[in-house]
Amino acid sequence: MSQTNSLTEDAAQGGRGGTGSRTRQMVTASLVASLVAASAWVQIPVQPVPITLQVFFVVLAALLLAPEWAFGSMAVYLGLGAIGVPVFSGGHGGIGVLAGPTGGYLYGFIAAAGLGSSVRVLLSGTRMNALIVDAVSATVVILVIYTVGAAHLAMVLGLSAPKAIAAGVAPFIVPDGLKAAAAVIVAAAVRRAVR
Repeated sequence: MSQTNSLTEDAAQGGRGGTGSRTRQMVTASLVASLVAASAWVQIPVQPVPITLQVFFVVLAALLLAPEWAFGSMAVYLGLGAIGVPVFSGGHGGIGVLAGPTGGYLYGFIAAAGLGSSVRVLLSGTRMNALIVDAVSATVVILVIYTVGAAHLAMVLGLSAPKAIAAGVAPFIVPDGLKAAAAVIVAAAVRRAVR
């Protein structure tokens, strides 16, 4: 492993390195879920899917948390929104948002955070550079969000796959790529800070 540190080791052990590791993972997961919720309030209203900072924090969850904690943090976020807490884009909440055109992107957050973290843990056990590991993991997060989101968008709006990709993926590739790159940089800085 090219860069070992406490958060990476916690993630590699699934956050089971002891009480301190579990506490750190729990606090980080809670903070990330809160930041995903807060970032939903800042948006650029593009139709049918607005641009928010949420992807940045979903990527950060995958890079800083063990898979079950990354998955859990997004599940808590989604659960709060489902019961009506206004944590979704534009300050909305409720099951109607999850059933609407953008619901797939929200479901995608859960799968993306868990899978992205799993990829990071798997690759961290190799000789790959930590920055490359994070970049690959961030790419997995984005691809999962796009796949689940575009599939749901196509289903809800009755769009063909190319039209769903044109409406719900293409406009976001550059902004989400920048958010993912920023998350990789921030994750590395956080790990250095907690060494």
